[in-house]
Amino acid sequence: MTSIWDSANPQLRDLAVYQPGKPIEETAREFGTRASDIIKLASNENPLGPSPKALQAMHAAVECTHLYPDGGGYYVTRALSEKLGVPADHIILGNGSNEVIEFIGHAFLRPGAEIITPEHAFIAYKIIAKVFGARTTEIPSPDFRQDLDAIANAITPDTRVIFIANPNNPTGTMAGEEEIERFMSRVREDVVVVFDEAYYEYVDRPPDTLKFVRDGRNVVVLRTFSKIHGLASARLGYGIARPELISVLQKTREPFNANGIAQAAAAAAITDEAHQRETKRITDEGRAYLQEQFAAMGLRFVPSFGNFVLVHVADGASVFKALLPKGVIVRAMSGYNLAEWVRVSVGTMPQNERCIAALKEVLSGAKT
Repeated sequence: MTSIWDSANPQLRDLAVYQPGKPIEETAREFGTRASDIIKLASNENPLGPSPKALQAMHAAVECTHLYPDGGGYYVTRALSEKLGVPADHIILGNGSNEVIEFIGHAFLRPGAEIITPEHAFIAYKIIAKVFGARTTEIPSPDFRQDLDAIANAITPDTRVIFIANPNNPTGTMAGEEEIERFMSRVREDVVVVFDEAYYEYVDRPPDTLKFVRDGRNVVVLRTFSKIHGLASARLGYGIARPELISVLQKTREPFNANGIAQAAAAAAITDEAHQRETKRITDEGRAYLQEQFAAMGLRFVPSFGNFVLVHVADGASVFKALLPKGVIVRAMSGYNLAEWVRVSVGTMPQNERCIAALKEVLSGAKT
């Protein structure tokens, strides 16, 4: 019998499927423990959960789940417009910001096209490029920092999209305002530059990339409700770009891609600045604690601007597996060519302390 793969698009045969952080429920089943006894510091989630205002809005929205959602996302788009200071026609909603990355692939990538991205960047960029038959050029990142000058030097006639996560996941490093200005001055007008700012709200003084949108450049700024707003399961992200670029992306969007419960939650979450401040406070505190502990343990780590820290543990996969029976889930990084590292998300302080205690046990056992 002929394999179905003979009929499928050839680029899918060796496509690496995105591997998310190990779920709590799966770990509980595997080790016969209660889900409540497990802490997950693997997916850069908000340990506080959603805003109480968002929870209230979701409960109310459940009453209308028999109705299709607002396909244009009127209320959340206008709430974002007011908060960001950009017109509503500059915004597109996605089922997570990942879907907006897919819109960009549909719109601009094809066989023979090229994307450029830094080494150790979010793996979804390469996956999307592969789906559309485009090739990925990865630029080395000295000291794990995005080398924007080298990226600019690498632009070719085939370059269609450049992806820059800032802060970068999983390294936590960030390009500054001057670097970005210099880089943008060298990018051709027909190249779409994507600044993926999923962790934007965790940065004290983030670079202003929206000015390139206001200037009419072919720039898409990605943000999400999954991180500081604590709505990862609701799946809502958005892109910000000039109206003509947004109109191109809208052509690729499926109807009703942003569900009504997520829209209601997001519109409410935007207004809860106290919840955002508290999330940032515990993140700043927890990140400092983790980095201090890693330093005290003699472990190399990458100073982070996000809600996670990348730390060198010699064998990331082994450490990940050894932590699971202790009820601690972190993220092994072999898919990012960082096999000797794990990424640890910032949790509540008790969660951070439990993770460090378990890591000390695992690493001391590895030395004996």
